[in-house]
Amino acid sequence: MTISAGIDVGTGAIKAVLFETEGEQINWRAKRNFKIRQRDPLKLARTAFEELLEETGLDEAQVDYTATTGDGENVPFATGHFYSMTTHARGAIYLEPEARSVLDIGALHGRAIKINDLGKVLSYRMTSQCASGSGQFLENISRYLGIAQSEIGTLSLQADEPETVSSICAVLAETDVINMVSRGITAPNILRGIHLSMAGRLAKLLRVVKAEDGIVFLSGGLALDDGLLGALNDSLTDMKLKINARNHPDSPFAGAIGAALWGSFRYQKLLDQGLLEKAS
Repeated sequence: MTISAGIDVGTGAIKAVLFETEGEQINWRAKRNFKIRQRDPLKLARTAFEELLEETGLDEAQVDYTATTGDGENVPFATGHFYSMTTHARGAIYLEPEARSVLDIGALHGRAIKINDLGKVLSYRMTSQCASGSGQFLENISRYLGIAQSEIGTLSLQADEPETVSSICAVLAETDVINMVSRGITAPNILRGIHLSMAGRLAKLLRVVKAEDGIVFLSGGLALDDGLLGALNDSLTDMKLKINARNHPDSPFAGAIGAALWGSFRYQKLLDQGLLEKAS
């Protein structure tokens, strides 16, 4: 049996998981998701890791491999680091075996990844760094509108006349929203318009990577935004792409899950090659 931890250091949050694997048996033991909120990400990663150990009753020495992803290259107690595309792909397959592409929608960018049935990355494309299709942009808008982030999806689905935001520049898009408020556009219609604008760009990324079949799995900080999910499926239909977007209650953990599972795989390979010995 291999015990592995995965820690995804994002721009806005730290996600950490702990797994036990034995052959084909995979047991998810614990998870943590902490908003960074101006705290030190490295210290927060350590706190998350220690809470995983406390919940499972394990000592740090019993963890065979601690893998990081995202911006976690400098986590001092990590065994190794994996590129985030590969971890989100592997985590997507774990949570949704029918997934053949992934949309990782984080605080700063959106990324479309085409994968095979084993979670291997076949191609990918990203939005530009300044694009308004990001979690940080949506967080800024919700703050300006005076609504909680948890309300965004529900309100968006209540829209009756969405007002589309056309600008791909986050600064100009925020100006558009200010103008909408001054014109009396309701919050649901503003949010739905933003979702449709974001969804259109994400759908184009999927078309570029030739995501032509199977399920599109949503990962990252915006994966549980049902308003965005609904807008994305509408955009996919409009673009005649025969694919369907899905999320999962644990979508935000996809990167951490993939890191833990790749860490377990790497550890077992090293063990099989006689390059290390299993701790007793």
